[in-house]
Amino acid sequence: MPSCSRSCRVYLLALAMLLAGCSLTGCQRLFVSPQQAVPDDKITLTFRHFWTREHDRPVERIIADVIREFEEAHPHIKIDFEGLDQTIHREQKLKSEMVTGRPPDIFSLFGGGEIEPYVRAERLMDLTEFIEQTEMDDEFSDLSLWTFDGRVYGLPFEGNSEPLFYNKRLFRELDLEPPATIDGMLELVPDLKQHGIIPFALGNDQQWPAAIYVHYLMDRQIGSDFFAEVVRGEESFNHEAYVQAMETFDKLIKLGAFPEMANQLSTEQAVHLFAHGQAAMYVNGNWDITLFQNEQAPPDFVDDVGVLPFPAKQREETGALAGGYTVGVGLSSALTGKKRTAALQFLEAMYNREVQERFMVEAYRIPAMSVKVDTVRMGPVFSQVIKLTEESGDKFVPYDNMLPPEIKQTFLQVIAAMLEQTITPQESLEELQRTAENYRRLR
Repeated sequence: MPSCSRSCRVYLLALAMLLAGCSLTGCQRLFVSPQQAVPDDKITLTFRHFWTREHDRPVERIIADVIREFEEAHPHIKIDFEGLDQTIHREQKLKSEMVTGRPPDIFSLFGGGEIEPYVRAERLMDLTEFIEQTEMDDEFSDLSLWTFDGRVYGLPFEGNSEPLFYNKRLFRELDLEPPATIDGMLELVPDLKQHGIIPFALGNDQQWPAAIYVHYLMDRQIGSDFFAEVVRGEESFNHEAYVQAMETFDKLIKLGAFPEMANQLSTEQAVHLFAHGQAAMYVNGNWDITLFQNEQAPPDFVDDVGVLPFPAKQREETGALAGGYTVGVGLSSALTGKKRTAALQFLEAMYNREVQERFMVEAYRIPAMSVKVDTVRMGPVFSQVIKLTEESGDKFVPYDNMLPPEIKQTFLQVIAAMLEQTITPQESLEELQRTAENYRRLR
């Protein structure tokens, strides 16, 4: 073939474009190098989360940033990021999807008893080799709630603690001391009521917030090791210690420790009562600290918030702190080939120290991985939570996270019924025990 000059080659290229019906500007793809070419195998991954409520907005924003950066670095991968109410996602949609074997590719999860049925049904991807190959296995603070028979089936992205928050200024003005014991807590309720103050802000529209009080009262009576035996079927809910715990909860209700119609109030409404001085105390997780300083709260409210452990049974005792690494992410075991590879690449982008530090500083989440704790940037309330968490010798996983879903549903329902005063302490425990026995028989 005769040689062709540069001008000749340009002419031939232009001619080829014209024959193809293209203009010089309309067919730029002819000039794209193989490295720049958009691959034909475009991959779309679905990611459903439950960070839809006000206190979870910072988490949603951080993950959205991770997704945007990941998509820019991997232009052939698209992440469909969808939010759904936590209760609907966990209790309804994901359960039915797991039955059919068609869950989202990536999804938010609670570890522990909730995912055990999914592990048994082989619906969750085994991530053991992934964390070993990426050398993440030593980075996590605790994977116990995500490990079954030595294999890891999900990764926590945050830890949590459930302390007692109290309004220091309010207690100071009323010349009262925050409760250190359960008896002291019962005696404090009438004193606060006398001043027109709600003792405990509680919004139980999602049912689990009231369960925090019950698992603390149960734990204070006999400890979490006994509850683990109950979960395994080795002991019964119908135990004297649990009767005493439920009777104490019933006393708090009858004394008026909680707002009227607490089952209809949201978390945001409960925090509003606390932040505006209408309620003296609030028991919930560190995730709600975001609500203590949003636009709905007084600007200096965080300076008035103190953090303490839930009252102990006896003054000389130090009660355990509820918390753990319960919230995380799982992958569908149905993922294969390039989609599986893409999902694992995204998981690696999501789990790193930079993202964990953002969770800590912007969302007030206890990091699930080893990161440097910066108390200055955390603010006054979260710094107290971190200090309490570090100083608490004994900790236990919140009881609703230890229960299989079928038993947990009854656990939350009977507590809500007690708030409505439609069931007695003894009846609530009998109903729980019946549910537990039925569950084990069917299993």
